[in-house]
Amino acid sequence: MRQVRLLVLALLLAPVFAAAQQSAAPARPASAASGGTHISLDDAIRLALQHNHALQALRSTIQQSLAEEITANLRPNPTLGLDAQFLPIFQPNQLTADYLDQSAQFDAGIGYLFERGRKRQHRLRAAKDQTAVVRSLVSDSERQLVFNVSQQFLDVLLAESTLQFAQQDLDSFQKTVDISKERFRVGDISEGDFLKINLQLLQFQTDVSAAKLARLQSLAALRQLLGFETVPDDYDVEGTLDYQPVHADLVGLKNVAAMNRPDLRAAQQAVTAAESQLALQKANGKMDITGTFDFSHTAGASSGSFFYNMPLPIFNRNQGEIARAQSGITQAQEQASETAQQVSTDVVAAFANLQTNDQIIQLYQGGYVEQAKQSRDISEYAYRKGAASLLDYLDSERTYRANQLAYRQALASYMLALEQMRQAVGTRNLP
Repeated sequence: MRQVRLLVLALLLAPVFAAAQQSAAPARPASAASGGTHISLDDAIRLALQHNHALQALRSTIQQSLAEEITANLRPNPTLGLDAQFLPIFQPNQLTADYLDQSAQFDAGIGYLFERGRKRQHRLRAAKDQTAVVRSLVSDSERQLVFNVSQQFLDVLLAESTLQFAQQDLDSFQKTVDISKERFRVGDISEGDFLKINLQLLQFQTDVSAAKLARLQSLAALRQLLGFETVPDDYDVEGTLDYQPVHADLVGLKNVAAMNRPDLRAAQQAVTAAESQLALQKANGKMDITGTFDFSHTAGASSGSFFYNMPLPIFNRNQGEIARAQSGITQAQEQASETAQQVSTDVVAAFANLQTNDQIIQLYQGGYVEQAKQSRDISEYAYRKGAASLLDYLDSERTYRANQLAYRQALASYMLALEQMRQAVGTRNLP
């Protein structure tokens, strides 16, 4: 009867003990942990887009492509020709002004290559289309970087939350150990039971150490993505593992992805670039004309001459490059179709992942989290009063610990699934 009364009393006092203990919230603002620089997820994304060295190196390809546009738009240089003939090099005594005027010959000419088939315009168009592809590929790399930063940021939040819980659980269990020590001193429990519960303390201490290491490693990995020099050594993150339900339909998400995914846009632009290459190769098949005007002075008289030459397109009409460009269009079209299918697959997979993680969160928040906590509180109170066995208490403690860690992991998985959904549709603003 005494044990029954203690269990009833434990049920009544459980809310009081729950309020007296530290809150078991899944995460806490990082500003509560240190006094250094704190960054939010938006700050992290902004810093990464501005300072990530790999991305900066990739962005330089846009400038390189723009430089190629300048090269493509250049006109051919004119050519200048000069010559002097019939000079008395081996009879220098005859080198007089009269000889130079009457017997020597001097020519000066200027020539220019006239491109046919609007080659320069086609070169510029092809270069501009290629620049558009490069810009979209850089945007796709930015999309990948944003996801990587978000993923690593969530790893830090999970590590912060796990560390908070491990420290809280250690403090709570330490009180139980202290009480058990006093009970052993007065002979209320055996030495074997006291040693068992005291040895259990090692697990909680190990959890704290492991959580601290995971936090430091996650912060270092995130700093690498941000640009190591952009944040100080003692920086931290701010944010919580939070459940934010998303209400969107699969069809709408696919439409958003079709409009926003930069890799799909790059694949479509690659088709246009391939068509521009075909037009350029056809233009290159046109034979160019070289025109030259020469001024000549000989035998005391000056005259002018015009010259014209053009290759005869008998054998080489650029057939090979034209055929290659035609095959390039087919290749680009197939790649665009493949990318479109990949985008749809990404959206479907991300949507299913988000729904699955949402269902898991609903299960935890539907009562399992609170039930595990109440079970642990009741067992702890009953054990302290001598109404429950040590094994029952340790079992409830392990169940509570596993439940809390799994719940935090489920929250992090849901938030990661949400970031994956944003990556799949190509925008952070979900419909």
